[in-house]
Amino acid sequence: MSNQLQNTSSLSTAGTWNLLDVRNSSPVRTAELRPLSVSPWDIALCVTGTLISCENAIVIAILFYTPTLRAPMFILIGSLAFADLLAGLGLILNFVFIYMLNTEFVTLISVGLLIAAFSASVLNILAITVDRYLSLYNALTYHTERTVTFTYVMVVLIWLVCIILGLLPVLGWNCLRDEASCSICRPVTKNNAVVLAVTFLLVFALMMQLYLQICKIAFRHAQQIAVQHQFMAISTTKGVSTLSVILCTFAACWMPFAMYSIVADSSYPMIYTYATVLPATCNSVINPIIYAYRNPDIQKSLWLACCGCVPSNFSLRPRTSSDV
Repeated sequence: MSNQLQNTSSLSTAGTWNLLDVRNSSPVRTAELRPLSVSPWDIALCVTGTLISCENAIVIAILFYTPTLRAPMFILIGSLAFADLLAGLGLILNFVFIYMLNTEFVTLISVGLLIAAFSASVLNILAITVDRYLSLYNALTYHTERTVTFTYVMVVLIWLVCIILGLLPVLGWNCLRDEASCSICRPVTKNNAVVLAVTFLLVFALMMQLYLQICKIAFRHAQQIAVQHQFMAISTTKGVSTLSVILCTFAACWMPFAMYSIVADSSYPMIYTYATVLPATCNSVINPIIYAYRNPDIQKSLWLACCGCVPSNFSLRPRTSSDV
């Protein structure tokens, strides 16, 4: 998400590293050396993108090569992993484009890819939250109503919306001809950035409401089926703690960037933009851990792929959508 932040070359030399063009092994005159200022923030974003890509590529490979992982829950997890994979690749390409192929068209393509990928990531997290809520609210009819076809339709709709959002800068909704209208993420306009930020806040509010309802239903179910009060307290408290971690992590990663996008514009120091963009991208690093690697079925497939066996103490309890 930093191609739109290409003004970083104006940062002070204290915040940049100078690389020299030394293509020939023979000595060259000082006048022939061409300095290239590389921002450490851009390097951090590129490294983050590499980590995101590796993590989510593993998740996608596991889901693709494991025929048993075809339930609606895993389709949503796969869609989230694919969105985060594109986000990671977008960050890597963004770094390459900034320092090797910096043109207006490439800038628009790069920012469009990042907008589409990160929008899809947030909306897929919302879809997973809705899926968990429905699995508890309509426990008896969930498996008949939430078919694979229905889930695929929902995923397609999510990606259509995100692709349209990503195409907006390419289709003319950009500030390349009017620098005064730029947001903190050039070439996205200030108005578009505010709309995206407000949409995120609405998504987060909806997620909070759904998770509150999940907690209420979980407590009610625990009271109905628990035989021992101690078991009910431990299991339910653990689930609520997990939900709190999920929400707090999501808010900590995205909230600073969303709020800063609303109040700031392109005239603000770039250091603040980087300081809010980097945590937002880190959410795609955390997503595979929260939504994929904690799943026993995915853990089992990962063990089989890496070691060819499953540890004897590994729990084979099936995990449902309502598990948190």
